[in-house]
Amino acid sequence: MDVPNNSCLPKLHTRLRLWEFADRYVFEPVDGLADLLLSVSRVNGSMNLVEELPQRGPSTNPKVQIVFGVIGVLKLAVGTYFLVITDRDCVGSYLGHAIFKVTGLRVLPCNNSISASAEQKNMDTEFSELLDAAERTIGLYFSYDSNLTVTSQRLHELGDEFKSLPLWRQAEPRFLWNGYLLEPLIENKLHQYLLPVIQGSFQSIHAEVRSEKVNVTMIARRCTRRIGTRMWRRGADPEGYAANFVESEQIMQSKGFTASYVQVRGSMPFLWEQIVDLTYKPSFDVVRVEEAARVLERHFHDLQKKYGAVVAVDLVNTHGGEGRLYERYAKSIEHILSEDIRFVHFDFHKICGHIHFERLSQLYDQIEDYLKKHKYFLLSDKGEKTEQQTGTVRTNCVDCLDRTNVTQSMVGRKLLESQLQRIGVFGANDTVDNFPDFDANYKVLWANHGDAISTQYSGTPALKGDFVRYGKRTTQGILNDLWNALARYYLNNFADGTKQDAMDLLQGHYISSVSRDMAPPSKPGLLENYASFRLAFTLVLVAVLFMIMSLRQARNDARHLVLSLMWAGLCGGMSRYVRTNGRMFCNRPRFYQSRH
Repeated sequence: MDVPNNSCLPKLHTRLRLWEFADRYVFEPVDGLADLLLSVSRVNGSMNLVEELPQRGPSTNPKVQIVFGVIGVLKLAVGTYFLVITDRDCVGSYLGHAIFKVTGLRVLPCNNSISASAEQKNMDTEFSELLDAAERTIGLYFSYDSNLTVTSQRLHELGDEFKSLPLWRQAEPRFLWNGYLLEPLIENKLHQYLLPVIQGSFQSIHAEVRSEKVNVTMIARRCTRRIGTRMWRRGADPEGYAANFVESEQIMQSKGFTASYVQVRGSMPFLWEQIVDLTYKPSFDVVRVEEAARVLERHFHDLQKKYGAVVAVDLVNTHGGEGRLYERYAKSIEHILSEDIRFVHFDFHKICGHIHFERLSQLYDQIEDYLKKHKYFLLSDKGEKTEQQTGTVRTNCVDCLDRTNVTQSMVGRKLLESQLQRIGVFGANDTVDNFPDFDANYKVLWANHGDAISTQYSGTPALKGDFVRYGKRTTQGILNDLWNALARYYLNNFADGTKQDAMDLLQGHYISSVSRDMAPPSKPGLLENYASFRLAFTLVLVAVLFMIMSLRQARNDARHLVLSLMWAGLCGGMSRYVRTNGRMFCNRPRFYQSRH
């Protein structure tokens, strides 16, 4: 595969010594790539390049640490903040260049001069909580030399002139996680500090099959247009951008050949929501039904421009709340169905249940002709394109996590087998299953891929991960699913509101940026949140206890039937109260009303 020639471009800084003086931060390159240092005022965040460090007297004792890049700058009404990478892990290579995962983030405040009023101090406290959450952002990956934001096929199609641009100029805006944060650095022409970052995952395995080395890499690229958490980002926005939209590219390299296949996942692309209210499964609400077809059409038009043909695979239940979403999806997409846009509904739970995931072969039978028609990207051992991917599979369930990952791993496996057969590593009838070590590693690859995407969106690893990881359901896997489901319930109700605000803040979606004059509305403090949580938890616990007592009384003594009915009624009343008033106990984002 062609490797971009960036030799004429200024290299990005890979190691910087951060000096923390009382009035400024100074970034000193220690990678030998430049002589100038970057000085940042701790008073107002202003930046300029300097030739040397400030003079240090006997009483000057600045803190010093090594950082591995500047992710960007956040300008808020309460001050300016720099985000820097304090730790990284090398997780593999892409196009011959090292790929790193961010394992440490730090926010550097630049607001020393602000003489804050009481209101500003409250805002500072509010934002400090969000910035603390921002420092805990996971799943960030980068390369100092290679463009991670575009697919192998797209990169091959781009001309040499494009490849000679700086990495931030080459980046696909949808997947440039720190695009908003880079803007102040771009304005100051700090080109050697403009480090593109994606959110998603980067996983790779190396195997030997019949004496041939086979490398498989999985890259997930999360779209930033409607980024968010599980319950606070559902459906699509009016522009057609879907929640939890992730592009997954599977890259295979062997015998000098490079092949890739790209598939996508994303929430059902019309306006709907599921607002937490302490119930285990809050109701689904379709918003502005009359706009569903228009929003969906915009979404698929955008997919066609980027990927060609699309087969939409919908895995939700046919009945119940999910059934209403399915019906809206099917009705809204009906008028744009064509040879290039297909819709396949596959009731995953009804057909596969909780253990019979091998029945996904029924779904494959429905899309096999589409996959063979639209193929995959393939470069020969001479670097020549011999196949082109002309369409993609768009998969969704409700969360686009668990059922979706099982399904996407099946599609990826089928395409990988086809590619390996094509280049002669596999025989005509060989499958990945025929090579146990390769099979085991490949399952782990997809399981880790799914866990990474799930943790970013829901806070926990993917459910049903044992099937992806081991090829079968296990008792331990079912117990893990139970634990993760409970963890999701807690996070969705009591933590994700703050996390959502932090995501909006970093993407420039937050109303209280420095370019706007609106201050954030008041929000309950930690004590009030804690009290709300205790009350809500007590209500749920009391309801459960009453239910258990009712059942026991009714079973052991018919004379207590009346009392049992009273307890059952109280239990039902508690449940109704929680359903009606539960939302006020939840950790909600500050600006949920601007979602749609």
